[in-house]
Parts: sequence; structure tokens; C-alpha cells
Amino acid sequence: QVQLVESGGGLVQAGGSLRLSCAASGLTFSTYAMGWFRQAPGKGREFVAASGRYTRYAGSVKGRFTISRDNAKNTVYLQMDSLKPEDTAVYYCAATSWTYRDYSNSFIYDHWGQGTQVTVSS
Repeated sequence: QVQLVESGGGLVQAGGSLRLSCAASGLTFSTYAMGWFRQAPGKGREFVAASGRYTRYAGSVKGRFTISRDNAKNTVYLQMDSLKPEDTAVYYCAATSWTYRDYSNSFIYDHWGQGTQVTVSS
């Protein structure tokens, strides 16, 4: 059974940093592309970043967020710097075996974590 468990969310002031982690189990981690999505209150799920055969970022986070992965630890990270109040959302980790597809498309992801709350105060 595949499990994705996010951690590292919390409350931070604008301009601050957070590092999210997502620990995966039950899959061959190195063969999956891993993505981060977020959902703010009253809004749809939004692509943030992904790492697989290539790395991709949403325009709104490019230059501020960095995705990385440690295949030996089956873990993907999202380093978030220069945080803004509009980054406030529940952040979800996801895994896809469709590594040749568009990673920003949430429909290609096979597995999802439960989410971790990130709140950025102004």
C-alpha cells in the first residue's frame, strides 16, 4: 500500500522560509515523478512544483521555491523561501508513474498525501 506523508507545515511571517517533506512508502520511489500541489480556501488545487525526468515550477513560485528529492530516503522536499501571504494553503505531495507526461496536470498523479497546512502572515 502506497503512503505519502507530508510534514513541515506551519505558521510563518511573510518573507520567511519553510521546508516541507514528503516521505513515501510502498512504491519504487526512484521510478516515480513527485509533485507538490496546494489548495487555498475556496480555490481549486494548484500545481506548485514537480521532479522526475525533468523539474518544473509554477510561475508564481519560480525563484522562491526549490524541489529536491533523496531517492535513498524515499523523500521529496519543498524548500519555500520569501514566503508571501498568498502562499497560504494546504500543501499536498503526489506521486505519478506517468513520468513522460505534463507534471502540472493533477490527473496524472496516482497517489496523494493527506496535506500539510502552510500559513503565511503579513
